[in-house]
Amino acid sequence: MSSIREMRQRINSVKNITQVTRALQTVSASKVRKTTLATEQTRPYAESALDILHDLAGQPGHNSLHPLLAERTNIKNALVVLVSSDRGLAGAFNLNIVKYALNYFGQFKIPVSYVTAGRKGRDMLYRRKMKIVADFPQIPSPPTFLDCAPIGKLIVENYLDEECDQVYLVYNRYVNMMKQIPTIELLLPLTLPPSEETKESKTKAVFTYEPDQSLVLESIVPRFTALQVYQAILSSHASEHAARMMAMRAATDNGNDLIRSLQLDYNKARQQIITADMLDIVGGVEGLAKQS
Repeated sequence: MSSIREMRQRINSVKNITQVTRALQTVSASKVRKTTLATEQTRPYAESALDILHDLAGQPGHNSLHPLLAERTNIKNALVVLVSSDRGLAGAFNLNIVKYALNYFGQFKIPVSYVTAGRKGRDMLYRRKMKIVADFPQIPSPPTFLDCAPIGKLIVENYLDEECDQVYLVYNRYVNMMKQIPTIELLLPLTLPPSEETKESKTKAVFTYEPDQSLVLESIVPRFTALQVYQAILSSHASEHAARMMAMRAATDNGNDLIRSLQLDYNKARQQIITADMLDIVGGVEGLAKQS
């Protein structure tokens, strides 16, 4: 059995760790509220922008409207934007999204390269010797559109320069505090979603553009594409903080259970020592009484 001093030191160590996990839980609870609020505020605009892109993709002659709307028949390589976190202590949050991406893209017959947003995902891909063309660590939480705009600009430029023929977005989609879903979306080329491929366009009218079609499309199509990246990063950050809060809550609860168990063992050990001391005293008194 461990000594009383060792048991007391262990109890104090567990108490200190529990204080840290409780503090991290509180911080994550505050951050998840901020990120979910930012996600909910930007979601209607992002969904409306995506609807516009889908309408453009469904227009007659959309291949000639903008290069991002043009379908490519010969797919030679793909680019994956993987969104993870910069910090750990979030349970299996980062491991799940990386494994999900590798399992999905591991079946591709074409070369796949990665753009990472988050240090943890970058490190995991690097250890697995995946090709990483760009890394964007230390994105603030909650991020602004300007924080995420360089990622959107990079993937649009790579696609227009034909360095990649498909761009995928991989992130954890926030549902609620208990549920975050690994999600893969085809970002480029801009196409109709599967549910609408067999349907007619929402409007049969052909869009008119003012002042100029090329000027308008050159402005909104890349920007709306970058907006989808921004919305995905927001959702991933909300998922990260929710996962970290739940992981730290579980760690705090386990620490409290361990403290109670150690405290019980500590009390039993002290009781045994006190009982042994009392027996020694009683034995000494009886010995003195016999001598007298």
